[in-house]
Amino acid sequence: MLNDDIWKAYSHGMAAAMQEGGIYVSAMLLRSCRELGLNDSEAMLMLHIIEYNQAEGNEFPTLEQLAERAGSSAAEISGMLSRLIRDQFLTIEDYIDSVTGVQAERYNCSGWLYKAAEWSASNKRESKRAERRIVPPKPPHAAATDLFSVFEQELGRLLSPMECETISAWLDQDQYSDELIRFALKESVFAGKLSLRYIDRILFEWSRNRVTNIDEARAHAQKFRGKG
Repeated sequence: MLNDDIWKAYSHGMAAAMQEGGIYVSAMLLRSCRELGLNDSEAMLMLHIIEYNQAEGNEFPTLEQLAERAGSSAAEISGMLSRLIRDQFLTIEDYIDSVTGVQAERYNCSGWLYKAAEWSASNKRESKRAERRIVPPKPPHAAATDLFSVFEQELGRLLSPMECETISAWLDQDQYSDELIRFALKESVFAGKLSLRYIDRILFEWSRNRVTNIDEARAHAQKFRGKG
């Protein structure tokens, strides 16, 4: 009888939890907190902001709302937000509400994602170099960040979490060079097919034909256009 009661309580609890909704948080964000200099309170505050946005549709919760959710004072929340904004983990954006037409503000947590993706890519490269007994040079943090910025400038918008992970995978898993990815981006712009899916096909085609640098990629592209 006790087991039945426990099972019923568990079932009711799970049903209630599912009705409350949830949020998606990449494991990469949680693993990188310490390395990026985020303390537990700051990371939890960022998660509360994400939860307000994804689960409740509130893109700009007040200091009082965040303070109540985090169990802190409004002054403490204000201080943490200032630090997160100063260190580019968080930004505040102005936008025009599509329903009311009124200018409003919202939090954007993509800075945290960019830093985490950069840390993850650099960390994996260092691990691979260590396995090969090669002394690693200083991780190219600026280059990775610049690559994300180049894509955002061409797309005219912020990258989505999935797009950030795709670019990181090109660098880390596929071992495409920064310059080759940039050239593939230019080729997609030239072709009028600006999307990461199309760029991925370009990079795959080059890899299949053993193209490893820009000169070879340019020659391959000219040859392809000549056939067309």
